[in-house]
Amino acid sequence: MSLEQELADQNASFEASAPPGAAAFLNAKIEELTATFPFDSVLKSGDLVPEFSLPGVRGEAISLLETLAGGPVVLSFYSGTWCPYCNIQLAAYERALPAIADAGGCLIAISPQKPDGSLWMIEKNNLTFDVLSDAGNAVARQFGLVYKLPDDLKAAYSSSFGVDLPAVNGDDSGELPIPATFVIGNNGRARLAHAEIDYRRRLPPEAIIEALRSSWAA
Repeated sequence: MSLEQELADQNASFEASAPPGAAAFLNAKIEELTATFPFDSVLKSGDLVPEFSLPGVRGEAISLLETLAGGPVVLSFYSGTWCPYCNIQLAAYERALPAIADAGGCLIAISPQKPDGSLWMIEKNNLTFDVLSDAGNAVARQFGLVYKLPDDLKAAYSSSFGVDLPAVNGDDSGELPIPATFVIGNNGRARLAHAEIDYRRRLPPEAIIEALRSSWAA
């Protein structure tokens, strides 16, 4: 099954079982945030990617520069383990990992959640790639991906969906990165950049593999 179909099935299941009005509320928030988010600030294809070093699930530092020394890097920003769409996306990327490696790349996923949440993400989805913790969305901010949850959406996450973001992320900023995936070439520039507010849509693995092959040829 394609990633797109898995995401569509998840959304259909959510809409069928969600509390009354929840689906319509979230759809309205997606439209509102899409209209107001400063997409011009998001890192674009061809841009030089900022260097960073972030902790993995066991505290080890993972450097983008050092990782790029071994070949192109696929960098995917996600909200957290609590997001079912993120789980579906990263599980699909795990299944595509052999093809990603064959195309010369490696995969890194980043979220603002604390390392214990990242470890749970790895164990829950049997992930074999690096999952890093971006405290305070410091790196996501450099990529232009960070937005502040409106108060009504933050309250809905907590009351209707049981998502305690301050506990998950270790801060009370109410900030998250929009879902985004970048394919970064050996020269440190983005060969592909995909970012959007609608969490129900993610970059398919096929597009990643195609961009990786392009980055090797560049």
